[in-house]
Amino acid sequence: MSARGAPRRCGAPTQSLDSDTLCIIFSSLDYFSLIRCSSVCKSWHNIIFNSRLLKDLYCKRDRDSAGPSNASSPSSETSMKMYLEGLAIEQHRLSLLNGSVEVHQWKGHTVGVNQCRLKMGLVVTGVGDKVLRMWSSESYKCLGEYSILGAAPLIDFDFDESKIVGLIDTQLCIWTRHGKRSIFPSKEGTFTRGLCMRYNDPEAVIGCGDGTVRIFDMYSQRCSRIIRMHSGPITCLAFTDDQLIISGSSLGSITVSSLSSDQRVALLRPSTAPTGIRCLCFNPRSHLVFAGSTAGHSYCWDIRTMRPLWESRISSNVIYSMGHMRNDTSALVVGGIDGVLRALNQNTGELLSNYVVDKHTTKATSRNDKLGVVEKMKVRAVGVDASTESIPKQLRPPIPCVAVGMRKVVTTHNGKYIRMWRFNS
Repeated sequence: MSARGAPRRCGAPTQSLDSDTLCIIFSSLDYFSLIRCSSVCKSWHNIIFNSRLLKDLYCKRDRDSAGPSNASSPSSETSMKMYLEGLAIEQHRLSLLNGSVEVHQWKGHTVGVNQCRLKMGLVVTGVGDKVLRMWSSESYKCLGEYSILGAAPLIDFDFDESKIVGLIDTQLCIWTRHGKRSIFPSKEGTFTRGLCMRYNDPEAVIGCGDGTVRIFDMYSQRCSRIIRMHSGPITCLAFTDDQLIISGSSLGSITVSSLSSDQRVALLRPSTAPTGIRCLCFNPRSHLVFAGSTAGHSYCWDIRTMRPLWESRISSNVIYSMGHMRNDTSALVVGGIDGVLRALNQNTGELLSNYVVDKHTTKATSRNDKLGVVEKMKVRAVGVDASTESIPKQLRPPIPCVAVGMRKVVTTHNGKYIRMWRFNS
């Protein structure tokens, strides 16, 4: 193959290898590495997901090793992509349950921050100082800074492939990935006390202190709808693929409304005594919505039937954040004021594992930037029935936000440091 015809990101040594040879090489990789290789170039993507030889090699390897218990071998009805995804998710679940864990911690900001997002191998952190920062989830190198001008505080944010959208006091701000910034015109973009935001292109939904949500079109830069959701402040939001908005209130209720009709669809109430709903998380694969309360309760409803499935008190204090890996219907990661990172069974609410940082730390390689070095910190598993009161509080600072990826969890702690929890098989 000529240099011009070769895939742009494939190195020269691979150009002379035929597809069968590449299949044999790929078959020696674990599922995570194989999925990453599928993103290198179109040629590798086609070989990995369409090759009969690679499918047969993986089937043989899984038969020889007994394979993950809930992943069936690919057949004519099951694509290689779905098969590999199932194997990867199963290994992700097992690593959260009983794998070895190490935390990488680095100084990400000059003052405390409490929000993080993890997508596409990128981490974005902020809220607390006057800058958002984007990081590589592998090297922790800072890839971009996005400044916040003026005295108004940044309240919430989200990002996609091309831009970052932030809620700044009473306005929305948009940064392109190259740093250019724009703010919605004041006459169209202002509202009273925005408390939380969720963004799903082309719409941003703002939860307000007056109990309404306001929907903004990101391209026309106009507020298209105002929906009354609660009689008290809205503390958290979630989207569904069926154009539903789920909102939690400080008064303890959860409302489901339709984006298309602006009508309330359902009111979800926990069976326990009313406490504020602090966080929400929706799984589009299983159609389950999860919620965490200010009293340490976690809840689950099936959004198709609007019926509760389970509830469990997993902490004695506030649950701040919940998250799961995309397409994973097994494990739910939870962080709260007690600083313990927890994993729950999404289907039953059973507490699967607890983790806290151990006291031993080592310095890793220094980075060539002003934010210093990365520390490696050991992690200790705590029994699901054990009390955490005996664990020093300096080892378990509050976890206001979690973001979950394949065998990794990013956390922020109202401080200058960001933590990446890496779960190994």
